[in-house]
Amino acid sequence: MARDVESVGVTDVGVPLRQLLAAVGDPLVDVLAAPRGLDVEVRDVVIVDPEEESGSARDSDFVLVIGARGRAAAPLVRAAARDGATVVAVKVGSEPEARALRDTAMAGGVALLGVRPEVRWERLEAYAHNAIDNARLTSDADVGEALGDLFSLAQTVAAMTDGIVSIEDTASRVLAYSRSDDEVDELRRLSILGRQGPEQYLVMLREWGVYQRLRAGEDVVRIDERPDLGIRRRMAVGIHAGSQPLGSIWVQEGRRPLSERSERALLGAARLAALQLIRQRSEATAGPRLRENLLAGLLEGRVDARSVADNIGADADRPAVVAVFTLRPMGSVDRSELELQRAEMTGLISVHASAYRRSALVTTIGSRVYVLLPELPERSAAQSALSLTREIVAAAKQHLTSRVQAGVGSAVLTLDEVAESRAEADRVLDALVHDIDAEVATISDVRAQVVISEILTVLQGNERYRDARLTALHDHDSEHATDLARSLLAYLDHFGDVKAASSALHVHPNTLRYRVRRATDLTGIDLADPTERLNTHLQLLLTKRTRHRPT
Repeated sequence: MARDVESVGVTDVGVPLRQLLAAVGDPLVDVLAAPRGLDVEVRDVVIVDPEEESGSARDSDFVLVIGARGRAAAPLVRAAARDGATVVAVKVGSEPEARALRDTAMAGGVALLGVRPEVRWERLEAYAHNAIDNARLTSDADVGEALGDLFSLAQTVAAMTDGIVSIEDTASRVLAYSRSDDEVDELRRLSILGRQGPEQYLVMLREWGVYQRLRAGEDVVRIDERPDLGIRRRMAVGIHAGSQPLGSIWVQEGRRPLSERSERALLGAARLAALQLIRQRSEATAGPRLRENLLAGLLEGRVDARSVADNIGADADRPAVVAVFTLRPMGSVDRSELELQRAEMTGLISVHASAYRRSALVTTIGSRVYVLLPELPERSAAQSALSLTREIVAAAKQHLTSRVQAGVGSAVLTLDEVAESRAEADRVLDALVHDIDAEVATISDVRAQVVISEILTVLQGNERYRDARLTALHDHDSEHATDLARSLLAYLDHFGDVKAASSALHVHPNTLRYRVRRATDLTGIDLADPTERLNTHLQLLLTKRTRHRPT
C-alpha cells in the first residue's frame, strides 16, 4: 500500500549540497553523481518508498529512498529527477549497481548519494535534517579546526622556505603563524601580539603598492630589508578565491637566506589556505574534508569522475596521473611521532601539488598519501608527474627525519580511469618495500618485481597451487631446527652460485652444498629441470613473503 511522503524537515532556508555533505559525508555516503555540481540548493528532506507515486518529491528536495536497493531504486531516482529533487540517496551494494544508478542519475540531472549498507536511515535523516535547520548558523561556526589547519600549513611553509611565516586576513590580522626560535623582527612581533607595526614602514608598503599587488593576483611580492626600522627581508603572496582577496601569507627571513623554493612554496600554500578559509566560511567545521573524500571515492571507484571534476574545476577528459607516498621510518618511532611525521609529509605534499596544479587533490588512505594530478599535457603527462614526485621526495628528505618513498602510476587518458593509475602506483610502491635506497619509481623501473609480486599474490590466494613438497620441507626445518628452505632459496636467488649464496648466509660453501643436496633429497625436486627450478623459487618466495610480511 502506498503511503504519503513523510516530510521530515521543512524550512524556507536552503543549504548547498556541498554544505549538506559536510554535515553528512563519509563514512555514511559516497557522492556517486553530481551532474549539476555541488552548489545546488537543498531545502527539505523527504522519505519515499517503492510504492510512492511520481510527484512525491518537490523542487530542491533531498530524497531518501527507503525499501529499494540498487537497480530496484532506478524508477524512484527517475521520478525524483522529474519532480525537481536536488539529490537522491539510495543504498548500494555492488559496483555494477552503483554504475547503473549513476547513469540514471546523470541522465536525470539529479545528484546521487550511495548510502553504505550498514547505515541506519534515521541516522542519515537526522544529520541531513540538522544540517538544513542550522544552515543560517554554519556561517558563524567555530573556526577552531580551520585555524588549526592554518597553523599546520604555516609550519610546513616555514620548513620549506627556511623562513618565519604568518598568515593574515584582509584586515592584516594574524590568523596563524609558524613556531620558531629564530630571530623575529619588530613587525612580526607586534603583528602576532595584535598590535600595529611601525607606521612608517606600513606607509612605505602602501606607497610601494605591496598591498595592491597582493590583492590583485597570485604574484609573489619581495620586500627589501630596512635595517633602520628593524625590519628583515620578506616575501608575501595574496590568498584569493577567484578575484576575491581572502588574506595573505608572509615569510620573514631569519638567520639564513630564504630558500630558492620559497616562491613556489608560497604559491601552493596560498591556494591551500584559500580552500581552508572558504571551508571556514561555508562548511560546518565538524564535517569531513569534502575534496579529500571525493578523491578517496574516485580512487576506489565509488565516485563519479565528472562530479569530482566539476568540484575541482578540472577537465575530466584530459590525462591524469596518481602518485602515492609513504613514510619509511628510520629506526624505531612511537605512534604519536609517526603520525606527526605523516602530517608533516601530507602538508609538504599538498603545498607542492597545489603549486603545480590548482586542481590537484591530495588525500590519505590508510598510511599512504595519494596525489591526483589532473589536466596534464597529453604528450608529457607521465614525465610531468614523475618530475613533481621527485621534487616532493627531495624536499621531504631535507625536512623530515623519516625517509619517503613514492610510486607513480601511468598516465590515463581521462579521470574515469584514475583508479587504474592508483592501482599501478600502489603496486610500484609495494615493490620498493625491500629496496631501502629507492626513492621514486614507475612501473618501468620495477616491472620485474611487480610481475613477481602479482604472481605470488595469485599463488597466495589459491591453496591448490601450493607445492606440498616445499610445505613438508618447511615442516622439517621447524621440527629439526634446520635451515634447508632458506638455504635453498639463497641458492636459487644467486643462480646456483654457491660462493655468493653461502656468503649471503654467512656459512661455509660446503655447508650450503650439503643443505641444497639434503633439501632436494627430501623433496624429490630436480633443480636441473628449469620448470621445477622456477616453481621452487616462486614457492619459497611466497613462504618468505607470508612469514615475513613488512609492516
